[in-house]
Amino acid sequence: MAVSLFIPCITDQLFPATGMNMVRVFDRLGIAVSYDARQTCCGQPAFNTGYHDEARALAMRFLDIFDDAEYVVAPSGSCVTMAKVFYGDLLQLPPSHRERAEALRGRIFEFTEFLVDVLHIEDVGASYAARVAVHDSCHALRELGVKQQPRALLRKVRGLDLVELDLAERCCGFGGTFSIKNEELSVAMGEEKLASIARAGIDVVTAVDSSCLMHVGGLLERKRSAVRAVHIADILASEAA
Repeated sequence: MAVSLFIPCITDQLFPATGMNMVRVFDRLGIAVSYDARQTCCGQPAFNTGYHDEARALAMRFLDIFDDAEYVVAPSGSCVTMAKVFYGDLLQLPPSHRERAEALRGRIFEFTEFLVDVLHIEDVGASYAARVAVHDSCHALRELGVKQQPRALLRKVRGLDLVELDLAERCCGFGGTFSIKNEELSVAMGEEKLASIARAGIDVVTAVDSSCLMHVGGLLERKRSAVRAVHIADILASEAA
């Protein structure tokens, strides 16, 4: 089995440790990974803001780079959704790349989805002493059907107490450029998520997308909350001291 890593822009630029921790988990499981340094953005920011020509060029480059990959895995449900769901007809790709986009759909996965649904692994040998709750990222939940996979993995983490948020499936309010164009609404939605987190009495909120966690984590810091926002790959890479 060969796994090609797709490291999204936000991971590469702001949360590189999360990408490295995904690799650490694969190493622990004996799964060989490769990283093609030619990769760039999947095109989602351009697509979401209406720049479809620019998004199309990035999508075609993405498909060219990962054309021969057996599996493509990323620590982001949002970026995987872009490649798995939104490439093809929505971007009006030329026939050659539309065929590649269709073929990629069965080979690209969000990290926890790949571990549970493809490798059939739930226990990755992690240890993490904390009360943890999952925020269900919109794209991962609604487009990829990723909900039970992260929870199945967290239940096997030694020392971890998994707690459910009463508003786990409610959008955090980030939405990429939505948070910039609609700041007040974005913050209001984030405040609603923070209230749910407070009611749960947890130490850590986790998710499969660093973008959501950046938004929630920023709001938590402004509230001087002791709750930390931590990507699930960072939790799964943790081992007992």
